[in-house]
Amino acid sequence: MKTDSRDEFDLRLVHALQLDGRAPFSRIAEVLGVSDQTVARRYTRLRTSGAIKVLGLTAPGVLGETVWLVRVHCTPDAAAAVAEALARRPDTSWVSLLSGGTEIAAVTRVASDRESEALLLEKLPRTPQVTGVTAHCLIHEFFGGPQGLVNKSDSLTPDQIERLTAYEPEPGPAAGPPPVLSAADERMCAALAHDGRAPLAELSAVTGWSQSTVRRRLAELRSQGALFFDIDYDPRAFGHGTHVVLMLAVPPAAVHETGEALARHPEIAFACAITGPYNLMAVAICADVRALYAYLTSSVASLSAVQRMETSPVIRQVKSAGPYFAAPRRRGRP
Repeated sequence: MKTDSRDEFDLRLVHALQLDGRAPFSRIAEVLGVSDQTVARRYTRLRTSGAIKVLGLTAPGVLGETVWLVRVHCTPDAAAAVAEALARRPDTSWVSLLSGGTEIAAVTRVASDRESEALLLEKLPRTPQVTGVTAHCLIHEFFGGPQGLVNKSDSLTPDQIERLTAYEPEPGPAAGPPPVLSAADERMCAALAHDGRAPLAELSAVTGWSQSTVRRRLAELRSQGALFFDIDYDPRAFGHGTHVVLMLAVPPAAVHETGEALARHPEIAFACAITGPYNLMAVAICADVRALYAYLTSSVASLSAVQRMETSPVIRQVKSAGPYFAAPRRRGRP
């Protein structure tokens, strides 16, 4: 993972925040060998410019929710509007316009089978401009969630990684019923989805809890794996201009081994097993189309179990993991 328009310190800072999005600037500064002011100043510059956002996100698998990958086919004149309508929904993430501008990919999460049925039969866009909808249930995640592409960058040394993660709560065992979020928990998580580094005073105000209670509840949710922190950043700012969705079909006996191998590729930002004619889905991010070609004809070609593959370049990322922020309209546009 090489950088072009951002320097190596920016990448180390992003890597540090991916490891622990709420790590104090003083700890990050100590590990990176700079002053607290340098870390704070650089983070503020990156955040205010929109280059990065720290997001506090809930883990659907831990909370007993089901995740669906939905692909919506539209007429070319309607795709952008339908994508933005999907992005405004609170239960969607990673809404993307794919190659040709006639297909939308989106990830959505539901709490029960009944809600899954309602999603697929009632809630998805039903207009003449929508020509088809397919849905794939995400049944296993190989890479993603609290793990980001920056974790594969080698920008931090193993010693730095160990020092940064020493204070991070370790997720506990998954046995037992899923954690239940209270109304106050949900308000706190909504605030963290906008700003994962929201101060304790702000979280105290939205929950009605004392700051010590907020701190304790944050630690509990993180230790349960119900809450994690992710970094939303534009890969293009770090020299990665080609973003592709891969759909792969492999025999059932080879799904796990192939998925694990795929997840180890430096280009893979997300990988999972899904239902449907393609049983593996991944997101690959490369420097450019030449690098994508080299990746597909070398690393992916070496996965002997792959029988079929579909590649769909992302032409516009409408929504990422956090809340939807509509792009400002240019003057003169309707």
